[in-house]
Amino acid sequence: MMNIRKAIAAGLAAVTAASMLTLAGCGGGGAAQEENPTSIKVWHYEEDNGAMGVAWKKAMEIFEKETGVKVEFEKKSFEQIRQNASQILNSDEAPDVMEYNKGNATAGLLASQGLLTNLDDYVKEYKWDEKVTGSLADTGKYNEKGVMGSGNWYGITNYGEDVIMYYNKDMFDKNGIEIPTTMDGLTDAMQKFVDKGITPLAEGAAEYPLQHLWWQLVLSKADDQFVKAYEMYDGDVDWDSEPITYATQTIKDWTDKGYISKDCTGLKAEDVGQGFMNGTYPMFFSGTWWYGRFQNDMKGTNVTFSTFPQSKKVVGSSGNLWVIPENSKRKDLAAKFINITLSDEVQDLMGNSGGLPIAADPAKITDKSTKELIESFNKVLKDNALGFYPDWPTATFYDELNASLQELVNGSTDVKGAIAQMKSDYDKGVQDAGVKD
Repeated sequence: MMNIRKAIAAGLAAVTAASMLTLAGCGGGGAAQEENPTSIKVWHYEEDNGAMGVAWKKAMEIFEKETGVKVEFEKKSFEQIRQNASQILNSDEAPDVMEYNKGNATAGLLASQGLLTNLDDYVKEYKWDEKVTGSLADTGKYNEKGVMGSGNWYGITNYGEDVIMYYNKDMFDKNGIEIPTTMDGLTDAMQKFVDKGITPLAEGAAEYPLQHLWWQLVLSKADDQFVKAYEMYDGDVDWDSEPITYATQTIKDWTDKGYISKDCTGLKAEDVGQGFMNGTYPMFFSGTWWYGRFQNDMKGTNVTFSTFPQSKKVVGSSGNLWVIPENSKRKDLAAKFINITLSDEVQDLMGNSGGLPIAADPAKITDKSTKELIESFNKVLKDNALGFYPDWPTATFYDELNASLQELVNGSTDVKGAIAQMKSDYDKGVQDAGVKD
């Protein structure tokens, strides 16, 4: 992930064929398909007590009951899959179906390399395009260059996500501080916590949290054309524009004022999420994928949330994708498993576990706060406010953006230097990928 982190080796067991092979079924070519398989291999990286982890466990149970085929589930870390995906999927070690990150630099890259199965026939068979629609569908389709939004289907999501501000209201009440509803209110609240010796904002620059905050600050000043230029190469990105200079300067200012700890350079997402859960920090800006865990692990704590104050765009998109590696020998079964994750039973369970299902029955969502979360996301969709994620444009920008923000926070570079490095890394990555006409 980061240049300071060790690469995680993929110590993965090989998939063996149990019987004679035939050509692929409805899913198309690639690896020969196994006759009468007795198992499929599923990988994902969700926590067991998170909404997706709970829902997908149920999907595996339903799959085994309906098919008589055993699910060999292996939990991988986000980083294991992200760092080694191309190598793994270009071998016989590939799973039959796995969760994978969406965007040009991840699913788009693998699709353009021929490592993912074209799902168009399955989409038609199961009518997935009637459930996965609009901006949620953009991240599942990629053209021949791996640019999202058009072309063939290579991934299917079954949930949505956006990045929101979580507040520990008990900590706010204890310190006599109001939950902010404006940007001025947010900075005022953070200053009051600092005055009381409390670092207000849980942040980690060793993984995605700080870059998500940086991108949200960019989006608070950006328009649709800026987002299209940055994410889809529709025009040139002006790295001296207000959105980028404002966001980068704000990260520097908030660090200098103590709103963000300089120690965040070594903290991962799980570190700061745990810090929020144990009451070290009163605020955490991160994804709705945390919501179910907070519901389970912070029982008795009053946690509220909102979208980022006074921003028309928010960080977010469809959820991660289910993809079928081209080397899978059990594609039809993999597609059946994906279809079960979109079933009413699994979608309703996800919603009642704190997730954002895309095909749940609202009448079946019983938890009041979860309904509020779903309503908030539905408003984001209605307002066309999803601003995607900052690392999507190139295969290496996730690490490079984190590195630039680390140097900004620890003081080894200034705002101009950080922006110059971001621009250099972005431009080189886009050029090397050959995705821009």
